[in-house]
Parts: sequence; C-alpha cells; structure tokens
Amino acid sequence: MIFSKIDFINLLPFHIFIKKTIKSSQLKSIIEYKKSYPSYISNKFKKRKVDSAFISSIASRNEKFLDFGIVARNEVLSVLLIPGIEAKDYQSKTSNALADVLNLKGEVIIGDKALKFYHDNPNSLKLDLAKEWQKKYNLPFVFAVLCYNKHEKRLKKLTKNFNKKYIKIPQYILEQYSKRSGVSKENILKYLEKIDYDLGYKEKRALKLFLNLTKEKRI
Repeated sequence: MIFSKIDFINLLPFHIFIKKTIKSSQLKSIIEYKKSYPSYISNKFKKRKVDSAFISSIASRNEKFLDFGIVARNEVLSVLLIPGIEAKDYQSKTSNALADVLNLKGEVIIGDKALKFYHDNPNSLKLDLAKEWQKKYNLPFVFAVLCYNKHEKRLKKLTKNFNKKYIKIPQYILEQYSKRSGVSKENILKYLEKIDYDLGYKEKRALKLFLNLTKEKRI
C-alpha cells in the first residue's frame, strides 16, 4: 500500500502513532511512504499513483474517505491571510479556495511557514482563515480528509485505535521539527492542541458546505 503523507507539523501525532503501530505489525511490509505538500499529494492521488493519502478537502469531492482528517475547530494558526495584494499559496488549493469563499483578499500562507510567521510577527495584521470560517458559519473547518483508492480495511484497522490524547511526541522528534520549521518546541505543542482528526456530524456538514460553496463560485 502506497501511503502519501503531508509533511507538515499538523500530522505529527498521527505519524508518531503510525510509526509505533507499524513497528509492531505486518503493516510494516505493506506500507510505503511518499511525502510532500497537500496540492502535490492530491494530484498524485487523483492520478492513482498512491493508494491512500490525506487529500486537500477541495480535491476530495467524489472520492472515498474515512471519518478521519485534519480539522480546526477555531483558530488554526497555520493557515493565514495577510490582507493586501492577492497571492495564492501553491501548496494548498483548499486554503486558497477558503479565502475566496470568505471573500477575503490578500496573501495566503499555509503550513509550517505560516506557523512561524504567526509567532515571528505578533503585531502584524493577519487573518486566521479557520477562525474566519468559524465566525461566519459556526462550524469547524476540515482542511483534509484521509482518502483511499483501495485497502479500506487496512486503513480502518490502522486508524481505529488512534487517539491524539495518548500520543507522546519524543523530544528528539520535537527538536527535529523545531529546527526544520523555526518554531519552538513549546509553540509546536500548543499548536497541536488546536488540531483534531475525527470527522463527526459537524465536520462532515462543514465539509459539505465548503464543497457546495466552492461549486457555486466555480472554484
């Protein structure tokens, strides 16, 4: 099974969980990792070059997915819009579309670089797109969902025991991500408290609304 992963901090707890799970199971021999940024992974998945992946929400229309994704219930800190001259972030079609749906103009930045910008520029004007969505629709925002082309049973088995509360991130891994991103270990841990992964009724409703709005706007 070829599994693509978004190589951002927001999926760090899940990657730690998978790493531990694979070590103790036969899944180790059937999972091959491919990692990159959201829009690249979505394109590979659409071309069926990978079997499963966290797919950017806007690309998940008509795809099969589990009740699992990347969710923000209020502010997310890693998907920002800097008001002013409009500029898209090539790494995420969903975040660009979210700015359009909210009728917000400016520069979109996402992922670890956005998180670093948030902490490095506390006094600069910036909008948290997940928070803006929540203020307008009173719903969480789903940035990505775990989609699959095959191996549904294996994926369900892999994810059913995941619980973010019980995932302890080793200090050496925190150190690696901190050095790579420029975000302190403390701020990484605080950020991860804002990320959820389960898709329940509200999350599915939010995803459906977002996809309907993008369709209306022909995004």
